[in-house]
Amino acid sequence: MNQGFDYDLVIIGAGVGGHGAALHAVSCGLKTAIIEAAEMGGTCVNRGCIPSKALLAASGRVRELRNAHHLKSLGIQIGNVEFDRQAIANHADNLVAKIQGDLTNSLKRLGVDIIQGWGKVAGTQKVTVITSQGEKTITANNIILSTGSVPFVPPGIEVDGKTVFTSDQGVKLESLPKWIAIIGSGYIGLEFSDIYSALGCEITLIEAVDQLMPGFDRDIAKLAERVLINPRDIETKVGVYAKRIIPGSPVVIELADFQTKEDVEVLEVDACLVATGRIPATQNLGLDAVGVELDQRKFIPVNDNMAVLSAGEVVPYLWAIGDATGKMMLAHAASAQGIIAVENMLGRERKVDYRSIPAAAFTHPEVSYVGLTETAAQELGLVEGFEIATSKSYFKGNSKALADMDTDGMAKVIYRQDTGEVLGVHIFGPHASDIIHEASAAVANRQSVQNLAHLVHAHPTLSEVLDETYKRAIAS
Repeated sequence: MNQGFDYDLVIIGAGVGGHGAALHAVSCGLKTAIIEAAEMGGTCVNRGCIPSKALLAASGRVRELRNAHHLKSLGIQIGNVEFDRQAIANHADNLVAKIQGDLTNSLKRLGVDIIQGWGKVAGTQKVTVITSQGEKTITANNIILSTGSVPFVPPGIEVDGKTVFTSDQGVKLESLPKWIAIIGSGYIGLEFSDIYSALGCEITLIEAVDQLMPGFDRDIAKLAERVLINPRDIETKVGVYAKRIIPGSPVVIELADFQTKEDVEVLEVDACLVATGRIPATQNLGLDAVGVELDQRKFIPVNDNMAVLSAGEVVPYLWAIGDATGKMMLAHAASAQGIIAVENMLGRERKVDYRSIPAAAFTHPEVSYVGLTETAAQELGLVEGFEIATSKSYFKGNSKALADMDTDGMAKVIYRQDTGEVLGVHIFGPHASDIIHEASAAVANRQSVQNLAHLVHAHPTLSEVLDETYKRAIAS
């Protein structure tokens, strides 16, 4: 592809999305460089998916080993269970270092040039890089923007990184506050409530809308609330928001009614985690040099091929992927988008099938889903003129879950009544994040419950919870 350019492809941002794009580009024979201003691996590796899963793994073991009733029912008795907070934090840090090193080395082995510095678009097929040695301009046949996102801190909330902090600092597990408030009950808030409650912290979970887990399917959310929140040392407040948070000892949280904005109460807690979502890191990227304006939410506008748009028209040779586009803010979605962008710049037209991309919260038990919620499926049905149906089955009837004595949870399938096409699958239960991929393949291939009900699953396995759900769908 090289036509007098320094590179065939320059990628700005070395997170999971940029890494995936670089690997695919090299496999396609493209001379590639990747620019990173901070740590290799981006949010996922350094401040997100990877360290949080290490904390969840360790805290989950503590919860399991302290559940004397569960262990006794299996015929097991153990003594007092103790843990070392710093050792758990070190486990997360060590994992980050390993994954970061593996990611960097994989790029180097394949001949990808890694440039440390701030990259920005300098014009068509040009990138300026500001490094510690100065500024330089490089040229590329194509450019991919993969700049990720940062935690969103609402107005009125002051973050000091110690007593009031976001997930960026939370994954360091620098302390275990006796009483911690968590603002937001999305997957970040849920996972941290799982960690903190397992390690003995008292929690107040605050959600602005009138129900917990607002982004999840309602049947799953209701069951998850009964299992993940109600039995644990977690107080919940819904329909209120943090009007003001003042760091210190104690942390002062002024709560107001989300609808009326009237003051409700003042909390004083030991610490506060702000888990109110993420916003794109799209400032100072030089997009004005090619006439691109961010949308109202500050995302980079792209089409289904991941090409950047200006006033609805494709900007030649410029692509964007990952959280910066706002399409689906998941690390594996960014990686998929990176591959799609490379395919399209090579003239092999492809699009991302967002409906078939799964997601998970790694609580104990886990929550996973792919496709549409029941509400979203009903709305689609109204537009396209079809009726939907649902089918459910429960882990309490699953032989493997019974053997493990881990039977909390359910699977739910949402499908079209006329064709049987699976529109969405939602699972709450043990190993839900692993089981969901069978459903993801079904959604990707637009399979029907009639066909899926005749697949054969190994017995006894947790995956049979899906088998049972498909069979109940065709029996109804």
